[in-house]
Amino acid sequence: MSAPVFSQQRVRLFKSERLEKLTLISPRAFALGWSLMLPTILWAGSNTADPLDAPFKCLGLVGSGLLIWTLFEYAMHRYLFHLTVDLSPVRWFVFLIHGNHHDNPNDPMRDMMPLAVSIPVSALIWGLCILLLGAPGTWLFLGFITGYVIYDAIHYACHQWPMRGRLGAALKRHHMRHHHVDDHGNYAISAIFWDYIFGSKIKSFKR
Repeated sequence: MSAPVFSQQRVRLFKSERLEKLTLISPRAFALGWSLMLPTILWAGSNTADPLDAPFKCLGLVGSGLLIWTLFEYAMHRYLFHLTVDLSPVRWFVFLIHGNHHDNPNDPMRDMMPLAVSIPVSALIWGLCILLLGAPGTWLFLGFITGYVIYDAIHYACHQWPMRGRLGAALKRHHMRHHHVDDHGNYAISAIFWDYIFGSKIKSFKR
């Protein structure tokens, strides 16, 4: 497969300027928003179960949430973000949530999910965690949403920063192959071992 050619002009998603602005987010806004929300979630969790009284339970739920996120991230990217269906509304939705990123992958205002989307979706997932586990579900959600923030930060860095160092270079190389070699592989961003486990790692450069 030959390397795709990307547009440098921002892809417009909506005619409405108001809606269009909701699809954009700066790294500063992302950092500010989640630097406020993550401590709030931690505070909410500490009001349901004191981590000093049940440290292993709380840590276990947070760790489980992180692991669940990595699988969720992989599955969403592989099966939803690259869904191919011959229905116009579905094609438009897939382009809206991810396809536009492949058209212009280095747009710094579209390399992370805007808060207008991530906050409502996160609230629904938080509610689901509480529905499943009761109040301690907040600790599971804390791990899950921390995994999401790490994922989006890594994704932004892969496109916008040089990513020097052994780990950073490996993460960037893994994701850049997804964009520039074969978009039917290397789906994981933050936990690239899943591509090895599920056999979706791009084994070599294709020309």
